[in-house]
Amino acid sequence: MKKTALVCLLVISSIAYLPQTHAAINTHSAKKEVVLTEAQTLRLNQINARIIQIQNMDKSALSAQEKKVLRKEVRAMKAEARESSGGIYLSIGAVILIIVLLIVLL
Repeated sequence: MKKTALVCLLVISSIAYLPQTHAAINTHSAKKEVVLTEAQTLRLNQINARIIQIQNMDKSALSAQEKKVLRKEVRAMKAEARESSGGIYLSIGAVILIIVLLIVLL
């Protein structure tokens, strides 16, 4: 009986906070337009062309070490592209953690 009451209380409390968390997520989802300089645009185009070139490569003839180097290169280029485009990137886990902390503290 105590378990059932506890589960019901937990479900009701989670449903009560659902609209508030949904509203909090939607207010921050609006993206701002980032203005890039000509040099940044040129570099992003170079990165994009290189990534397309790597995707179109025949990787079956490459050794494991060469594939590893290509993966590291792609990761580095993607990180550089994210940095130049601006903005703050949060993982889903971080967003959930922030929401839970806000619920607990407020």
